[in-house]
Amino acid sequence: MIRFKDVSKSFGSKKVLKNINLEFENNTITCLIGESGCGKTTILKMINRLIEPTSGTITINNKNILKQNPIKLRRSIGYVIQQTGLFPHMTIKENIEIIPKLLKIKPEKITAKTLELMNMVDLNPDEYLDRYPGELSGGQQQRVGIARAFATNPDIILMDEPFSALDPVTRSSLQDELIQIQSQYKKTIIFVTHDMDEAIKIADKIAIINEGEVIQYDTPEMILKNPINDFVKSFVGPKKIWTSPELIKVKDIMIEHPITANLEYSMFYCLNKMRMAKVDTLMVVNKDNVLKGILFASTLKGLPTKNKTAKDYMEKDFVVTHPNDSIVDLLSLIDEHRITTLPVVDKNGHLKGLITRSTLLTYMSQQFLKEDEE
Repeated sequence: MIRFKDVSKSFGSKKVLKNINLEFENNTITCLIGESGCGKTTILKMINRLIEPTSGTITINNKNILKQNPIKLRRSIGYVIQQTGLFPHMTIKENIEIIPKLLKIKPEKITAKTLELMNMVDLNPDEYLDRYPGELSGGQQQRVGIARAFATNPDIILMDEPFSALDPVTRSSLQDELIQIQSQYKKTIIFVTHDMDEAIKIADKIAIINEGEVIQYDTPEMILKNPINDFVKSFVGPKKIWTSPELIKVKDIMIEHPITANLEYSMFYCLNKMRMAKVDTLMVVNKDNVLKGILFASTLKGLPTKNKTAKDYMEKDFVVTHPNDSIVDLLSLIDEHRITTLPVVDKNGHLKGLITRSTLLTYMSQQFLKEDEE
């Protein structure tokens, strides 16, 4: 784990970082995001001691980095920058292998790792290893830059706006590639960006920086749903959640206390309860609140109710959703089964809420009403 404790940085009389406290969790992608000059790149460069703090401590796995040899530290950390940093007079092979050779790793291991990395970034070794950076496109050069950062198999990779100069299609492709690589190699990646869409797409956690201070540090989901103040809200943008609908969960929009009936409730009681509550469905549960069936007003018309209970007429074959399912999953279920009512249950079948078509439409319309008010 990388930990910043009360870290500040000044350049002359200008204080660019103010008492930063951050913990970067192992095997995750953390994005540092903010406007130009906010201090995000300074935070990144402090991790490998390209910049040193004016005050405070930075530790990696509980070891103070200021007590470590800076050259050894940098060689143990992968680093990818916007301009790739490839040496133009060296071949792709030579660029990738430069640090492993300095570390005197056995030649056969270096060769095997280079081939693995070229395949990792989807570049044919036979086609590209003997070329020079100037013979590659911008996207291909960045792939090589990523491969070089992984060459010594470091636990930590620093990435300073590596995709920002690329065209949108190439950029999106490399973001997908990075997500795929991370799922396989599980590195601790600190990624600087000024693009909220990019951060939401790739990050496990996002730190929003403003004027040298961490304003909010949380998961993309929590930042989109619960911006801590007006700055974050304006930075994120009111419509941003709709660019990542998979982050909107069923639990965010469900009716939390649906009207229920016990299995043994009389049908007279059930129908009266529906009328009084002005609903057209009743969730039938047992004494432990496990969902057993659903009563639909539309199917009860004309049926005898004398001596009948909820369990006699309830629908036992029904589709359910779960609190952490996304709105994408939810809409897919509604479309697939042509249903307007979806009970929300936990893994043990306990009733947690209810989704109806009207609640879904109400939620969506409220979002746009909020945007109009802003």
